[in-house]
Amino acid sequence: MAPATDLSNISSFLLENGVSDAPAVLDGDVVITYDSLRERVRKLAAFLLDEESTPGERIGLYADNSTFFVEAYLATMWAGLCSVPFPAGVDNSQFGQIVEDTGMTKLLVQQKFERRVSERAGKRELLLLTEKHIDSIEDDTSCEAASVEPDATLACIVYTSGSTGRPKGVMVSHRNIECNTRDIVEYIGLGPHDRAMDVLPLSYCFGASLLHSHLMAGASIVLEKSFMFPEKVLDYMEEKECTGIAGVPSTYQFLLRKTTFASRTFPALKWMQQAGGRLPNAFIRELHEAQPDVTLFVMYGQTEATARLSYLPPEMLDAKLGSIGKGLPSTRLEVLRDDGIPVQNGSDEVGEIVASGDNITMGYWNDPQETKKYFRDGKLFTGDLARVDEDGYIFIADRARDFIKAAGNRVSAKEIEDVICEHPDVIEAAVIGIPDEIWGEAIVAVVTISNGKEASADSIRAFCNARLPNFKVPSSVRLVASLPKNSYGKVIKPELRTVFSLPVNVD
Repeated sequence: MAPATDLSNISSFLLENGVSDAPAVLDGDVVITYDSLRERVRKLAAFLLDEESTPGERIGLYADNSTFFVEAYLATMWAGLCSVPFPAGVDNSQFGQIVEDTGMTKLLVQQKFERRVSERAGKRELLLLTEKHIDSIEDDTSCEAASVEPDATLACIVYTSGSTGRPKGVMVSHRNIECNTRDIVEYIGLGPHDRAMDVLPLSYCFGASLLHSHLMAGASIVLEKSFMFPEKVLDYMEEKECTGIAGVPSTYQFLLRKTTFASRTFPALKWMQQAGGRLPNAFIRELHEAQPDVTLFVMYGQTEATARLSYLPPEMLDAKLGSIGKGLPSTRLEVLRDDGIPVQNGSDEVGEIVASGDNITMGYWNDPQETKKYFRDGKLFTGDLARVDEDGYIFIADRARDFIKAAGNRVSAKEIEDVICEHPDVIEAAVIGIPDEIWGEAIVAVVTISNGKEASADSIRAFCNARLPNFKVPSSVRLVASLPKNSYGKVIKPELRTVFSLPVNVD
């Protein structure tokens, strides 16, 4: 593992490399240079300390992808406080849970959300600090970055999306961010001339890692508030001469099936990053063929690991298709059986991915029971099951909770999803198991198809039947306009299980 570096405050560390007049953040027509960003961060940090904030205090942040988010996030950490970004799309109940859970009394709010947050705050004693308050700060207000113990001081609490239940706050230290960001900058090969298109919420660990890595490299990031109009995102990406784009599986599935991405050229584009779930092999091949001169980084990570745990070297994309690669320089990945013994390389043994390193976070805020369950002996137990090939490359079988017990067989939902996504008319597929008196669990595939295509449920079942053993063929295929997703673009399988909870008969 790579040795830890000297670090006193992650915010100052991220901002130290950018050239004074170089652009750091592009938000629509607004361009913030590094000098301007550093000045605004120092000013806001001093303002927060003047509000009688105490070291380590949790400061809420409610904003979309904007310069306000970037400044408020960095300033909070600069002041030695703990930033708590509210997840994009947070509802009233989750808002209240996060406020109560963290005990926050101050909340930095983007002006456009002031009314919404005021209504949600209700009778809670929350001090809302908006852009108009910050604009009134005296110009000469400033402060030096607070010196903190990097391994023990929280930089932020990142709430998981809550797709499997109540959101959990992941405690991320200054060291966690420094370690993981350094590795990402190294393996992507980021430099000052890079410019990323960010369609991912900055409140999501993947979006945050784009910000962290580009600041550390002295590069720039282009903020996009949503992916609702993907063709416009491509236009914006071309206009701003972005050298990279990052996305979750659904990002690229939509780009390939619903935009002109495959037929366009992007002269400045050098790389694509994919994480946030496994992109089916069919789409990986199609993505590589669509932009053959663009380097594709397939990566694996979790919020509990700051962001990234592994990546597949681009030159191994064909030889190890479907693999998440190996651990990052600062991360040790093991695949362990239930008895704690590593699985044998090149065998069919399946074990749990277990990670250790300085990027492994401090556990869940105010939740010792869940922390004890997943963080043990200085290691993160990911809940992802995998095999290891003869060369040490890791291939995920599935999430432990996503395996289906069908007719006494243990079936991987991911395997079936991969096969369905080979169908040329399919955009996305989610496979779930629901209770069935005969089969134990019946396999149900919920599928979206491209506009104007005529694929039917029967034709998709026939497609599976020609490629899978009988017990893995879905009992039922349901065609839907869209799959339910959280604000980070991940499919919410528990919601699907609720919707399709009625017994399913074999067609």
